[in-house]
This record gives sequence, C-alpha cells and structure tokens, in this order.
Amino acid sequence: MKNIKKTKSYFIRLILCLCLASTAVLSGCNTDTSSTAGESGVSGMTDTSSKTTDVSSDNKPSTDSIDYMALVNKTHPLPDDWEEKLETVHITNSVDDDVEVEKKAYEAYLKLKAELETEDVYVDLDSARRSISEQQRIMDDFTEKYGKDYALKTVATPGYSEHHTGLALDLYLIIDGKDIVENEEMIQYPEIWSKIHAKLADYGFILRYLEGKEHITGYGYEPWHIRYLDNADIAKEITSKGITLESYLGTASESDISIDYGSSEIYSQDELKDAVIQIKCKFASLAGCELKSIRYAGDEAVTNENLKRMNEINPNVKYTQVVEFLMDFHSSENIIDTSFEASRDYKDYQWWLARTDDSGWEICLMSDV
Repeated sequence: MKNIKKTKSYFIRLILCLCLASTAVLSGCNTDTSSTAGESGVSGMTDTSSKTTDVSSDNKPSTDSIDYMALVNKTHPLPDDWEEKLETVHITNSVDDDVEVEKKAYEAYLKLKAELETEDVYVDLDSARRSISEQQRIMDDFTEKYGKDYALKTVATPGYSEHHTGLALDLYLIIDGKDIVENEEMIQYPEIWSKIHAKLADYGFILRYLEGKEHITGYGYEPWHIRYLDNADIAKEITSKGITLESYLGTASESDISIDYGSSEIYSQDELKDAVIQIKCKFASLAGCELKSIRYAGDEAVTNENLKRMNEINPNVKYTQVVEFLMDFHSSENIIDTSFEASRDYKDYQWWLARTDDSGWEICLMSDV
C-alpha cells in the first residue's frame, strides 16, 4: 500500500478496504504514499533505469531462502526470521527517492517494466520494503490527521504490513514525462492499470488488493499495489480465478456475500458503499470468520438520539451523521477475540458508524444486542 501521499478524499471514495489500508501502507482498509520509483520519467525516451546499489548491508543474506508465498496481513505477522534471510537492493527512482526492494522481486519488476514500455506504458517504484519503525511513523501520522479508525482501516499495524517483506511493490505512473504519484490522480487511468495488470502474472506478480475483497484482505482496491510470488504459474492461477492470496493459501473463503444498500432518502448509495468498505476492512481482522451478508438498517436508525450515542462513545469528535448496518456471519471455532463466541452464526450483528461534515465514516460501535 502507499504512504502519506494518499489523500483522504481518495481513501473515502474507494469503491471508495479504501477495509487500513492499505496500505499498506500497507497491507486497517481502504487505501493509501511515499514517492518512490525507478525509470527515466519521460515517456517515449531512452530508458535510464533507476540506479541500484549492492545488497543492503542492513539485511545479511542467508543460505536459506525466504518463503515467497508467505502471507503477511492483519492477522499474520512477518515471520520472525525474515530479515535475517532477506536480500535486498536499493534503487533511486525518478523523483530521487530511495526504495529498498527484495532482490528477485526487483529483477522481475525490471522485466515487467521493460515489457510495459513496449506498449508505451511507463511506471516506476513508489515504495517497496518498509521497516517496522517506518510503518509506525506512518500509522502515527495518519492517526493524527484522520483519526484512529481511519488509520487502522488504511495503514497496516507495524509488524503486520506486507511491505515489511520487500515483496510488495507500489507503482506509480509516468505519463508524458510527468510523474503521477497521487492516488486520486492515478485512479483516473483505469485503462493504463488494466494493461499493467494483464502483464503481472507473467513475471510472478499478482494484484494484491482486489475490489470487493476488502473483507478478506482488509484493504480497499489499490491498482498500484502488486505482490511478488516468484512463481508465474501460481500467479496466473490466482489471477485467472480472481481470488486473493489468502484464499489461495486456504486462510479465507471466497464464498459470495450479499450486500443490500436498501433505499435511503438521506444517503446516496456511494455514501453507503463507503461505510460498507469500512465495515468489511474491519471484519478482515476477525481471522477465520465467514461473512454472509451486510444490509443497511434503514433511515429510521438515523436519529438524533443515535447520533448522541456515537458522540458519547467518542467525545473528542463532533459527529454530525450516523448510520447503522446489520451483518450475518459465522465466527471461527478458533476466534481469538473474546467478545465473540466460537463457531456461532451471528444474525443482525450491529455496526454503527458516524462521521463529521468533513471526514469519512468511522466505526463507533459493534454490538450483538
């Protein structure tokens, strides 16, 4: 996922997760950057590839290889021995930022990049490996700017970010010699991202955060966030099936879910979709639980009394709007969160969200009552 450059307006609109996210900033929910890359930056000109350094002295290569299929997400932390085995390189991108990336992933990226340039598509690396301390800095920054719930939706908890692996790459576009690094700008070029996505699997990459899969990945759709698997056949299988890495590895189910936005005279469907993204991103942290359905509770829940309740829950925020959704799901037999019963079918589980006039939806209350 991206770093600080992801703007709040984009995150809120990802569907809007953006469910952080990313993010992953990667890998809470929606989505969002440090600016990093590695090519000439001028469309149609001779390639002046990013400058690289030797293997990072911060990571001593081991005779043992890392597991390129390792799952790192909201419920699966970075393996303890990862950094001892990780071999990385540093590159300087087109905006003179330093990017650290796993060695084989970078070699595959260069091949992907060269192929894309034959079709006049130019990209560069915005970010790749991030240390735990850097992830904490991003989390703190987003919490200060947008609030705790938004940060948790958008930014991965330090130690649980896919970017720690060095295998998660965030790309940015170079169009007519201009670096397009802001998310709200990049999302305006779906045809370019489609060309990029079509080539990923050939070089062992997958698109990591798929639209509509926020309840599995925990993040909103991010067309720029790709993950290296070091296996083109597996990457092609995942891509052709349209599934997540979690599903391929058997840690999540890809069963269909029902989402009912009902009929509201207060909120648009896009506004309700934004709220659902928040809910789905939060749900992803409930490891092993299976989501069945989410439905709008109706305009009758939008009352001054319920708004007052949300402001009492978060007295430091002056909410002006409230919304309720109801969820059906099955809890895991091994669920860690003690507020849930193991292996139980939950019906009409309440999700209360609120927002201010100038912010996105925040989850205020989850209740079985």
